[in-house]
Amino acid sequence: MAEVRAKKHLGQHFLTDKGIALRIVEALEPTNRFSQVLEVGPGMGILTEHLIRDERFVVHTVDIDEESIAFLSRQYPELEERLLHADFLRMDLATLFVGPLAIIGNFPYNISSQILFKVLENRNQVVEVVGMFQKEVAERCTAQPGTKEYGILSVFLQAYYRVNYLFTVKAGSFNPPPKVLSGVIRLERNEVQVLPCNESLFWKVVKAGFNQRRKTLRNALSMLLPKDKMGESPLFDLRAERLSVADFVVLTNIIDTNRK
Repeated sequence: MAEVRAKKHLGQHFLTDKGIALRIVEALEPTNRFSQVLEVGPGMGILTEHLIRDERFVVHTVDIDEESIAFLSRQYPELEERLLHADFLRMDLATLFVGPLAIIGNFPYNISSQILFKVLENRNQVVEVVGMFQKEVAERCTAQPGTKEYGILSVFLQAYYRVNYLFTVKAGSFNPPPKVLSGVIRLERNEVQVLPCNESLFWKVVKAGFNQRRKTLRNALSMLLPKDKMGESPLFDLRAERLSVADFVVLTNIIDTNRK
């Protein structure tokens, strides 16, 4: 059976190490009360093969690559209508899936941040994510305050998910090999349904703070609140990378109160 050609414009690097594939699938934690699993970018189905063997999961796959879809429909005819030819970033998950959903995949590196923001948009439905990313992105997701990797993605993900770095994967485990190392992470939805602040403003505060990360927040956030209204909180005298999620919530509430 003809193989699927990896396409550079789709950022495809097909995982070939079946042992790594099994470790990724085994990282799913169905104790989080989900049975629906959506695999994004299945390629030639190295994860799919393990997923469909697990009777706990109702497996759906989505790929933008028509060649991959054709290959998988021949390889796994049991998937039938659960094999979706679509762009994950444009999917309406709430319409397609009823109830909790887990997402898994060896994600294309060129859209990895977009995938994570899509997860955040659907955070009340997506209860878990296990995925392979470029190592640099995986480390950004799990970074802690005070580190150079800590940034916008770190704060947003850690506000709503427990984020764990699981393991590193070398380039030789892929065809074609990427020029970077890869990292597998797991996101598990935490107990926070709504942050104790104006969430829309929270997102603006975090983005503004990190977009000028070399400045103190007193300067970086002056577009959201004039300096003379900021008050005496020492948080304003720090750079964004020093603040935890809880600190950003406090800062958001101060700005929200003082701008009225």
